[in-house]
Amino acid sequence: MAKFDTATGRYVYLDLDACEHRVYFETTGKGIPMLLQHTAGADARQWRHVLEDTALQERFQMIAYDLPYHGKSVPPTNKSWWTEEYRLTRDFLMSVPVGLAAALELERPVYMGSSIGGHLAIDLAISHPDAFRAVVGLEASAHTPGGYMDEFYHPGISNDFKAHMMYTLMAPTSPEPSKRETIWVYSQGAPAVFKGDLYYYSVDHDVRENARQIDTNRISVDILNGEYDWSGTPAAGEELAGLIPGARYQTMSGLGHFPMSEHPEKFLDIIRPVLERIASA
Repeated sequence: MAKFDTATGRYVYLDLDACEHRVYFETTGKGIPMLLQHTAGADARQWRHVLEDTALQERFQMIAYDLPYHGKSVPPTNKSWWTEEYRLTRDFLMSVPVGLAAALELERPVYMGSSIGGHLAIDLAISHPDAFRAVVGLEASAHTPGGYMDEFYHPGISNDFKAHMMYTLMAPTSPEPSKRETIWVYSQGAPAVFKGDLYYYSVDHDVRENARQIDTNRISVDILNGEYDWSGTPAAGEELAGLIPGARYQTMSGLGHFPMSEHPEKFLDIIRPVLERIASA
């Protein structure tokens, strides 16, 4: 008998920045809706183990999506996108989960993301506190300058180099097959995408002055950073949480920058209680 995952995939059309985008997502589970955002230069395959967790499936309708220009969300056909520099901005990135929640008629979903997705959790809490019941930022910081560099989109630097740089962000104790899968996904991103995503990560995301305005009575905020992450460090995550009255911070022992894909079992052990508390609130 054939073996199948429970997640199913399909496409939805979203109007984003005056342009129609065909966005791919995979979903499984039932209950409270939860949107899952991948890291820079990657796609929703990073969430495949989380989607298949039976405990979370009982409490959450999980939806992992590929950002436009990532994975199966190929560039739009109704604009000459190749004549423009790809550069991910805060406003466009925020519009994706907000637009997806509206299109799928999700009632105040939970949002969880890592890296650029972790940063986005805080921007959503600032700008769209009534659209989400809770945000969970993984590998999040108030500001992460220095990553937006021309070297990340250059004919002399391959996607394989970028992937192996990502390898150094993971915990040395994470299982080797899982780490290799994580960088395999990275090696397949369109050449311009990683650098373009880092514009948001290092330039357009800066909440040092306005994180304090988040009202955690309106929207729950959890921040969790991996012990071995040298980009979204534990110190940066703890500092960010300190700016937000009522935010909760946790260092994920034995994990790095890609907790959901580099060591799914350990990550699930850590994140289940966080999400259970959110579900029970």
